[in-house]
Parts: sequence; structure tokens; C-alpha cells
Amino acid sequence: MTPSGTIDRVITDTIEKHEQELRTISLKIHNNPELGNKEEKASELLCNYLEVNGFKVTRGVVGLSTAFIAEFSNGKEGRKVGFCSEYDALPGVGHACGHNLIAIAGVACALAFKNLLEQNLIKGSVYLFGTPAEETTSGKIQFVKKGKIDEMINFSMMLHPGPWDSVFTSFLALDSAKVEFFGRQSHAGMAPWEGVNALDALMQSFDNIGLLRQQTLPSNRIHGIITDGGKSANVIPGYASGEFYIRSLTRQQLNELKIKFEHCFEAAAKATGCTHKVTWAPWGQIDDVFQNDVLGESFKSYMSDKGVSYLDRTDEQLIVGGSTDFGNISYVVPGLHPSFSIGTTAANHTVEFAKAAATEEAHKNVLRAAICLAKTASDVFIDDVMFEKMVTNFKKGKLQ
Repeated sequence: MTPSGTIDRVITDTIEKHEQELRTISLKIHNNPELGNKEEKASELLCNYLEVNGFKVTRGVVGLSTAFIAEFSNGKEGRKVGFCSEYDALPGVGHACGHNLIAIAGVACALAFKNLLEQNLIKGSVYLFGTPAEETTSGKIQFVKKGKIDEMINFSMMLHPGPWDSVFTSFLALDSAKVEFFGRQSHAGMAPWEGVNALDALMQSFDNIGLLRQQTLPSNRIHGIITDGGKSANVIPGYASGEFYIRSLTRQQLNELKIKFEHCFEAAAKATGCTHKVTWAPWGQIDDVFQNDVLGESFKSYMSDKGVSYLDRTDEQLIVGGSTDFGNISYVVPGLHPSFSIGTTAANHTVEFAKAAATEEAHKNVLRAAICLAKTASDVFIDDVMFEKMVTNFKKGKLQ
């Protein structure tokens, strides 16, 4: 058997050996959903399992109590890969984005790489980043800001469940903001003219945003809710607030959209006589995912060998997905974030998808994808030409 054949065999055997243990972990996380930055049980479960299996685990990293880094090295100078696990749930619908599957996908890849390193089939190190709060405060941003990702690893990879298999679907850059308007209360029946209506300003902002949509790219997204519209219909609201998400295909387009977005609120404040305040998310902006071409095509090839079919790349890129903080990692090191089908037509973030994330089919599919992801990563370790092409593609993309 060739060296690459031996590596492929070790990866497959390792992940299949741990299949039932990984299934148990996945279901425990799925059946005990925890919101972002509160994933104490999931984080403890994963850390304990990794320690039992020989990893050095550091808990509470990058200022987040449920974040961790698990690492293993064979002490030989070589390449370094970082896989990511997520394990936070959504309010009301639990693991409707399948983060229980993302959790074990990262663990499966890490286990396979540890075995390769122990057998000296490759040289270097493997890291598993336990990244909390993907759905809320975007824990990976803190890994980028405080964890020195670009100094620790050469490239990073993770998997995400969805209704279909894809590699080059577009993930949007995202930022979120709290908007507040400050007016003056008055009696709504006795002297409404004495008031300055903060709710009117917020409602006018929604109208402004609606008009902006006609003059912005169809790939842009703006959506928001009213969080405070007053306390009584008999009182002119002196305060009103809302929360908004805005998204674009690239972080550059997002920066341009944010300026126009802020103008919508400035105009509404002037029109109603209010003052206003826009507070952007303190944890920072989520970048779009820069999928590495070399990693993506390799992964796609391995999945195709297992009978998985894909749309043409051009058609895939026309599909606009959600947003993920893995985008921030993909702009500091070469990265890959493919999606795999779990056998449902239900969209992510629905009750139906949450149910599907616990099925045997979903478990089978995540391990199949993990095997292909680990094989792609191992090729980067043993193929110098592939490594250089990966780096070149990354540098080219960062300049665009």
C-alpha cells in the first residue's frame, strides 16, 4: 500500500473505531441544548473525552469560559492544522443548526490526525478549537483576536450540516447593531404636540431601509425587530429601540452598506426631532467565508468518490447561505467550510432540521464527510506542491 493509501486507511479506521462513542456524544449534546457562552455541559463532555484520548486540553481560552483548545504533536517539525467544533444551540428550537454534528466532526478529524501523528505517517501538530456561541457572540472572532490563529496553524477546516452537499456556497459577511432613539414623552390625548415620538423615528427608519433595498445589491440583507416601542398607547414614546442584522457577500461590500444603513437612522432622527445612537456589536464583524480553492476541490473529489454529487461550482456560488464566524478564520489562514447533507429538505434553524440532526442518517453522513475532510488535510501535510498552491490561493484571495 502506498503512503497515501496507508494514511487514508488509518483515517477511516480511526473514525470508524470511535463511531459509537461519537454518536453518544452527539446525542448528549443534542438532547441537552445550551445557548451560546453557556455550553458548560457540552464543553466539559468534549474536553473530558479528548483528554481521555491523549490530547492536551486547555479550557477557558481566549477569555471565553466554554472555549477550549485540544492539541497533539509528535514532536517533529511539520505542518499544523486546526479543526473547529461548535456546540451552541438556538433559543426555542435547540440544535436546529446541527452543532451537535459539528462538535463530533471536529473531534473525529482530530482523533484521526492524532493517530497519523503517533504512527509517524505525518509530521507536525493537530489542534481542535472548541468555539462557543457561533449563533450569538461569534466565539471564533476571539480566537482570531486573542488566540494568534495565524501563528498557531497553517490552515483550518470544519464541516457544517445542511439540506444539501455543497463546497462553494456563498456565506455572507455580517454585522449587528442596536439602534436607539431618544425623544420626549407627553400625554397622547391631552398634548401630543408636546411630545417627540421616538417610535415614529424607529418606524420611519424601517421605511427608509425598505427604500434603500431598491438601491442596493440583491445579495445584501437587512432585517430587524423592535425591542422597545413604548410602554403605553396613551403616552408618546420618549424612547424606542431595535436590533438589526445586515449582511453582504464580502466584508468590503458590508462596510459600504453599513454607511448607508446608518444614514437611514440619521434621516429619521432629523425628520422627527429625535436624537439617536447606533451601537455595533462589541465582539466585531463577521467576515464572509473565503473558501480555499485547493482545499475545496480536494474535499469535493473525496466526497464524489463516495457517491456524493454536487452542482457545478458556478451554480453553487449563486446559492447564498447564512453567515458564520469561521469567515474570520478564513481571512487569517487558508480555510475550508463545506456543508454536508443530513437527509432532510428542511432548512437550518427550524424544528424539522433539529429533529433531523439526531438521526442515524445524519450521523452516518457527518462521519463520511469527516473522513473526507481529514484526508484532504493529510494531503496538505504530505504534498508540498499542494501546500504551496493552497497558500498561493489564500494570498491571492486576501488581496481581492
